[in-house]
Amino acid sequence: MADKAEHIVPHPTKIEFDPKFEIKMPVPEYLANRGEVYNLSIQKGTLTAEDRFKINEHIVGTIKMLERMPFPAELAKVPRYASTHHETMKGTGYPRQLKGEELSIPERIMALADVFEALTAADRPYKKAKSLSESLRIMRFMVLDEHLDKEVYQLF
Repeated sequence: MADKAEHIVPHPTKIEFDPKFEIKMPVPEYLANRGEVYNLSIQKGTLTAEDRFKINEHIVGTIKMLERMPFPAELAKVPRYASTHHETMKGTGYPRQLKGEELSIPERIMALADVFEALTAADRPYKKAKSLSESLRIMRFMVLDEHLDKEVYQLF
């Protein structure tokens, strides 16, 4: 068992985010690292930093796509709302690591709705949908851990 040079897959080009989007997602050193020891030493969960980045990168595409759309004035904030649904109250989310005081009420609602949908969705092949009571219990812990807004959760 070993990590070898052939296990490393470099990024084809340097990844840089447009400063106007204020993205603060750390870019892993490599596109992929298939090293055996490296992959057995994952500290939390089952994803490497490279895997997690690839998953989280979807929000960058969302931002770019929505920013190009000609929304009418009353929908001008849609790109911002859509791009903040993975932010947390304590600032550990992505893509901008915004804290609660930097998130509007609609953005906090979007974050909560996204979690609820992820927990209760029946169409995910990799996990069974949670019951309403189990979902609310998990979300309550997410409030205590400062991931979700307490007042929005209470209204929910």
